[in-house]
Amino acid sequence: MQISRRAPFVLALMMPVAAHGATVSIDVRDAAGRPLPNSVVLIDTPRKPATPIKFPWPYVMAQQNITFTPHILIVPVGATVSFPNRDKVRHHVYSFSPINKFDLKLYGRDESRSVTFDKPGVASLGCNIHDAMSAFIFVVDTPYAMVTDANGHVTIPNVPAGGATVKLWNPQIRAPGNMLSQLVVIPAGGFTTTYTVRGK
Repeated sequence: MQISRRAPFVLALMMPVAAHGATVSIDVRDAAGRPLPNSVVLIDTPRKPATPIKFPWPYVMAQQNITFTPHILIVPVGATVSFPNRDKVRHHVYSFSPINKFDLKLYGRDESRSVTFDKPGVASLGCNIHDAMSAFIFVVDTPYAMVTDANGHVTIPNVPAGGATVKLWNPQIRAPGNMLSQLVVIPAGGFTTTYTVRGK
């Protein structure tokens, strides 16, 4: 697979320069031009944050209606994720992923367990009782990371201008680690672009 831009970067010339960085807007499409929701977009920059990374969403991977909610959760390195059971049935959550192998044995409704993730990467989750249940926890060491919405879109604010690497992750991507990357230069005024994930 390869990643290609359907159009060159379009500078957001009408956008005022943000005091704390640029705004990056990215759309992710498949080879047929359809939006790719539930893709992780992250931006690695040479400038590391001076304070611990925090995201505005809760670090919670719930079991509800025999599914994991949310399907993809982004957390910073060092985060502790809770796994509450909101179903009437018991669950047995596990991961065999190299970044953090764990096994949360059977527990019931209104009970919760927690796991700390201290390495970057992707943890694939399953349930020993319900084979159809699956989810992913994406552990990052950058504050510039989001999951694409139903339209395959993300807007990431306050990204430092200059050289950076945009990384795309989706379970459908046939590449090592299901991830593709692209070196970019982020203008101070921000940019908007579309990436197309193409098959061989």
